[in-house]
Amino acid sequence: MASSWILKRETQSGVRHRVFFRIGGAGTKHHYAGSFKTRKEALARKQWVDGELAARRKPDMRSLETVQASSPTLLEAATTWRESRVDVSEGTRVLHRVALARVTPVLGSKTVDEITVDDVNQLVTTLANAGKKRETIRKSVKYAAAVLEDAAIDPNPSRDKRVRLPHEEPQEIEPPETQHVEGVYRLLASTYQLPLLWLDWSGARVASVELTQVGDYDAQARRVRLRAATMKNRRALWVELPDVLADALEATLPPREDQDPEAPLFPDCTADSLRTAIARACKAAGIPVFSPHDLRHRRISLLHSQGRTWAEIGRLVGQRKLSITADTYTHVLSDGREVDYASMVA
Repeated sequence: MASSWILKRETQSGVRHRVFFRIGGAGTKHHYAGSFKTRKEALARKQWVDGELAARRKPDMRSLETVQASSPTLLEAATTWRESRVDVSEGTRVLHRVALARVTPVLGSKTVDEITVDDVNQLVTTLANAGKKRETIRKSVKYAAAVLEDAAIDPNPSRDKRVRLPHEEPQEIEPPETQHVEGVYRLLASTYQLPLLWLDWSGARVASVELTQVGDYDAQARRVRLRAATMKNRRALWVELPDVLADALEATLPPREDQDPEAPLFPDCTADSLRTAIARACKAAGIPVFSPHDLRHRRISLLHSQGRTWAEIGRLVGQRKLSITADTYTHVLSDGREVDYASMVA
């Protein structure tokens, strides 16, 4: 039997009253009929829907400009959701942007209420065909689900059990060898060379190339601060630089009196562009493709091979759980040498 109802939901922007209806009995598809700040507005919409159903017509949402305005596209909803996430670190906000950037080219033009399980499975297929790994696809589906949940879409197609991720055999991560890091460095544009060495030395997460500012560099002590707001564990961290990297970094900065403390320390370099540049350089050199995050695995493995304790390693790289440091990030390296930074930046 056709029916309509109102769902009240707490969102990041406040309480919303969302109207739904179905044109058949239990088990038939639920249709979205608008989202409203007040229950009074929602009741008015529900009464209109009930009138259409009583006349044996399927309510046509396209005839109502107000509904069009209240039913955003996934791209619009994703933008709103990302801007509302003031409760997470800057590094996590970069993760949200990167993950959703894989979703919006496929589903971004669809309104949030018309996305189906089939659409989500098509997203999975598209990303798999593009060579994305299972974990990468899982993150994209996860954050798409968070966006739809914030838009009060219920049931949420991205959380449906019928969404199937591609099968993938567990693979042991193999951090890049020293010669591979050096080979990629030589093929990178100058914009990406220093960020590559920074990640290799610090073991910082890739978001740091976007979030670290000129004011975070302590020229006197020759160290870089990773601010608490940019760290997953919400703890600030100082990274001591070897002289050769400090010299190379200072050579890119304007005179102190002309420096903008809030300017990016690595200008014109983003997590996405660095990831792409490294992958292209690997392929051009015939080197196994590695990601910026693999350099974090490499640094932790190097620190372990150098005899550092787990507690010390966790402090140096800002790792929250030492069990993950030991079990996930530590690997046996076939080449345990440090990169020859002096020859790289000469």
